[in-house]
Amino acid sequence: MRHLIDTLKSYGVFKRLLIALSLLVGVFIVGCVGYVAIEDYGWIDSFYMTVITMASVGYGEVQPLGVAGKIFTSFLIVASVATYVYAITIVTTVIIEDEFRNHFKHIRVNKEIKQLKNHVIVCGFGRNGRQACQQLASGKVNFVVVESNAQVLEQLKEQGQTLFIEGNATEDHVLENAGIREAKGLIAALPDDAANVFIVLTARELNPNLKIISRASSDAAESKLKRAGANNVIMPDRIGGTHMAALITKPDVLEFLDFITGKINIKMEEVHYEHLPSEFRGQGIGALRLIEDTGVSLVGYKKSTGEYIVNPPMDTIMQPMDKMFVLGSADQIEQVTQRLKR
Repeated sequence: MRHLIDTLKSYGVFKRLLIALSLLVGVFIVGCVGYVAIEDYGWIDSFYMTVITMASVGYGEVQPLGVAGKIFTSFLIVASVATYVYAITIVTTVIIEDEFRNHFKHIRVNKEIKQLKNHVIVCGFGRNGRQACQQLASGKVNFVVVESNAQVLEQLKEQGQTLFIEGNATEDHVLENAGIREAKGLIAALPDDAANVFIVLTARELNPNLKIISRASSDAAESKLKRAGANNVIMPDRIGGTHMAALITKPDVLEFLDFITGKINIKMEEVHYEHLPSEFRGQGIGALRLIEDTGVSLVGYKKSTGEYIVNPPMDTIMQPMDKMFVLGSADQIEQVTQRLKR
């Protein structure tokens, strides 16, 4: 209903619809007053005569009409028909334009989704799914939401900024419509562990190279999700409890981490070996002069073997599949990105 009112207002139809309703009421009042004044009807007879005349039901007159009454009735019929036609035209315009608007919007959204490459599919737009989408949006990562809940879908429609697919994420064709074969990642954020397992199995079969992150609510579900093909399994309850305990034992450390992760202007970025300009390959990471020239902090390093190094030495030589992690403001990270594009 709210969407319909917005459509009426956006097309300027709302005012015209009120005008049509006002005309109908005005014609009815004129009819009642006219029969009283011209034919000397009582108010009940005048009301009845006006109703059967405007409704064109074909009943006979309350009493024989004089010449003036016949002329008045003729004009009343013409005015009623004209007002009805105007009102029906407005209502029809609303229905047709709203349907076309939704139809073409659906086509446009599907076209945008089909053009996506290296995007992320978020299955479920509940609390965890919503937070995941906020992080993806802040990192300027394209994503598509898959949702089946009618109320949530209505919220997404009203929001109008999020690409979404209506359907059950456990079904192959729904994930296909979300562009899973071209996606780089999938987040299974449904509250049902069994549904998440099924999603992970389906997604892994459709795209073996997909990075899959799933939510779990129990240790048993965690192991099943990993066997099904999830790269990482997150247990919100476990994280929440650990976080609360750490706020007691190491409050300043946790508050600092919360400050970093909660600020959109502060980012941690990966620098892959494949992103290095050719002239820096085979040299120590200090040759990039990222710290001196951009002001970022080099906080970690991951080898292709999976080994992590905290605060790596500047003479560390990056090898294929290695990556390092830098921390800085959004402007500093942008400088790093531009530097690596040379």
